[in-house]
Amino acid sequence: MLLDQEDFHLIDVAKSTIERLYIDGKHHIGAAVRTKSGKIYSAVHLEAYIGRVSVCAEAIVLGKAISEGESDFDTIVAVRHPDPSQDHQEIEVVSPCGICRELISDYGKDTYVILKREDKYIKMKINELLPEKYTR
Repeated sequence: MLLDQEDFHLIDVAKSTIERLYIDGKHHIGAAVRTKSGKIYSAVHLEAYIGRVSVCAEAIVLGKAISEGESDFDTIVAVRHPDPSQDHQEIEVVSPCGICRELISDYGKDTYVILKREDKYIKMKINELLPEKYTR
């Protein structure tokens, strides 16, 4: 599915969040989620020296929205800030990891996820990224 202006705005919010809060070795992923009510929340991930303690930006942004009383999610996007040593310094949309796919589908089975495919953005329902998910 192609993106609309609201989706491009969501990407811009995620990018501006990581641009503003980027710290090498601490925060390199930003995320933004739009709820079905139209509110947008954004956050960065928390890096830890012991990797298993790190928390993805998607988890933090969902928690932030849930903490504000939101529970119906429309679209989510994550972006990655490049390391300072990389030649290419553009912030790029990235696909959620497997754990985040599980989390997004647990809290919003109809949520769209924005992805970058080649030179264009698309959005897919989370259940397309996590097919045949187990059920409770």
